Amino acid sequence: MANPDRFLLAGVMGWPVMHSRSPMIHNYWFKQQGMAGTYVPLAIRPEGLAAALRALHPLGFSGCNLTIPHKQEALNIVDEVDAAARRIGAISCVTVRPDGALIGSNNDAFGFIRNLQQAFPDWRADAGPVLVIGAGGGARAVCYGLMEQGAQEIRLVNRHFERAREIADEFGAQIRAYPWQQRNEVMAGAALVINTTSQGMVGQPALEVDLDLLPEHALAADIVYTPLETPFLKAARQRGKRTVNGLGMLLHQGPRAWQAWFGIEPAVTAELRALVESSL
Repeated sequence: MANPDRFLLAGVMGWPVMHSRSPMIHNYWFKQQGMAGTYVPLAIRPEGLAAALRALHPLGFSGCNLTIPHKQEALNIVDEVDAAARRIGAISCVTVRPDGALIGSNNDAFGFIRNLQQAFPDWRADAGPVLVIGAGGGARAVCYGLMEQGAQEIRLVNRHFERAREIADEFGAQIRAYPWQQRNEVMAGAALVINTTSQGMVGQPALEVDLDLLPEHALAADIVYTPLETPFLKAARQRGKRTVNGLGMLLHQGPRAWQAWFGIEPAVTAELRALVESSL
């Protein structure tokens, strides 16, 4: 449990970072828990990441989250990396030990899976083939989470086929890479399709896919949460598909970070979700 005589500090490092809703989420929990502390956005240029991470301990921080573009470079800076982060190839959370050692972990996969489970308690990863669109850090976390949950077939498609094939080669036989030109035909028979790219995010063009071959029972998910309903999710909903937006993935990472930093695990409440949604 955190020391009640100490003002607690945590934050999120990114470049840019002021758009992040993480401070809203974590400061809600500080207030809810009646704890003296704050969570701040830390705008850190890529070349300053190592110095910023090493400054966490002398400044009294318990830890921080990492967002674009720092998740992969942090692997080369922290002192220890847990198994999930090592397999995913990215760090989303850094915990500062009392001796100053920096411990890297990744809660992205957990957040994604917990979001699906909360939205649809009957969802199962082994219900049928899963199509993952994209081959960046988000895709790696999603694939890892799906495999941990027992997914038997993951179809991975990306604009740059080599990146998708690299993930398939690294992660194992459950994943098969497909060229971008086949993105629509591999929808056939899929039980779940996930957009892990930035396409559809505010300021970005919509994801160019055709959902006509997606089965009637299929579930569509997006890791983007600005806007809450991307053009991809809107198109799926209009075809009668169940959909899940990306906000829950962000929300459900938080309690795990708090457990590592402060020794407690706050709840993701309907009030918190409504608060964040009202800001989007």
